[in-house]
Formats: sequence, structure tokens, C-alpha cells
Amino acid sequence: MGFLNEWLIFSLILFGIWLIIFIFIKNRKEMFYVSLFTMPFGLTEPLFVPEYWNPPSLFNLAAKTGFDIESLIFCFATGGIVSVVYELFFMVKHKKMSRLEINHKRHKFHSLILVSFPIIFLVLYFFSNLNPIYSAIISMLIFSILTLLCRPDLKKKILLSGILFLIVYFLFFLSFNIIYPYAVERFWNLSVLSGILILEIPLEELIFAFSFGLSWGSIYEYIKWYKLKEVN
Repeated sequence: MGFLNEWLIFSLILFGIWLIIFIFIKNRKEMFYVSLFTMPFGLTEPLFVPEYWNPPSLFNLAAKTGFDIESLIFCFATGGIVSVVYELFFMVKHKKMSRLEINHKRHKFHSLILVSFPIIFLVLYFFSNLNPIYSAIISMLIFSILTLLCRPDLKKKILLSGILFLIVYFLFFLSFNIIYPYAVERFWNLSVLSGILILEIPLEELIFAFSFGLSWGSIYEYIKWYKLKEVN
């Protein structure tokens, strides 16, 4: 297996997009913070290999252990991109919520909602027959709804982050397919998925992108108790 495998290229291109955005975005702190927060989720790759896909990896780690370096790069890059994709199109400022706002009864389940995503995912993973990608998608969608109920002031960013990241990921995946037209058929476990391809992109990848954008686009504001103010 060559050093520059398809999964590594896939992750590095996303990291390149991250780097370009990071250079020009004003909210670098937000982007870097969320990237670091998201990166450890790459350690969940053994839950998806080979049930969802079986990509090549550096030192053949994915096949040997389920873990791989590429997943850490992927999660770092996507986490940061999705956190600021809304700010690429809308000028906003962060404003700290007041103590009165934070103590509102709506927020009494704030911490529980924050950990709901991994809890729901693990319950579905261990107690259902769903493919792990569907467990992840359902968990993120539920987390998005709970976040919206707790922070309705973020509804615009939550929804548009999902849509905008879906568009970015779709265009990125199209480009990747042009370079590696065989990758999806070779590395994704299509036989246990829906089998639906949109311009040769698995439907599950697009639903994942949308649900990830919904759930993670406002995670910085949710954790740090920030609200957004649009700048005209």
C-alpha cells in the first residue's frame, strides 16, 4: 500500500480546505477550539471498519486495528469547517449570554444534552442491528433537535450549517470521485447500505454531512454560552 493512499488524500484535502478557511476567517479561536474538540471522535473508527467501509490507511492500520491516523485528520478538519461555515456567508459577532439567560429553566438539561449524542449512539450501536453510520446519523439528528429546544436562538445557524456543510461536502466528494472514480465501489460496504448513489456519492455520506452540520455547527456557541448577533 503506497504512502499516499486514497483515504489519506481524502483527509488531507479536507485539511487543506480547513487551512484556507482558517487563514481568512476571523473566528479562528472558534474554529481551532471545535477542531480539537472533534478530533478525538476519530478514535471511533473501529466501530465503522469494516461494517460501514474499509479504507486503505497508513501502515495498513485500519485493516489491522480499526484505528487510523486519517480519521483523526478528517475529524479535526470537518469539525473546524462545520463550526464556521455559517460565518463564511453571514457576518456575526459572538456575545456572552447573561447570567439571567443562562439560568433560564430551558437550560437545566444543558449538560445532559451535551453528552446525549455519544449516549444515544452507544445505545443504538449495542442494542440495535443498525449499521453504525445510521446510528451516528440518528444520534446527531436527535442531538440537533435537543440543542434547538435548548437554544432556539441558534436555529438559523443550526439549520444553515447543515445545508451549507452538505453543499461543501457534496462538492468536495464530487472532486474526490473525479480523482478516484473507483473509491466508493471499492472501499464502501455498499451491500449493507441503501445502495443509493447520487452522482456516485453514497446517500449515507450526504445524510451524514447534513446531520453533522446540524448538530456540530453551533456546538461552540452551545458549550461556551454564546449567542450570535448579525452584523449588517
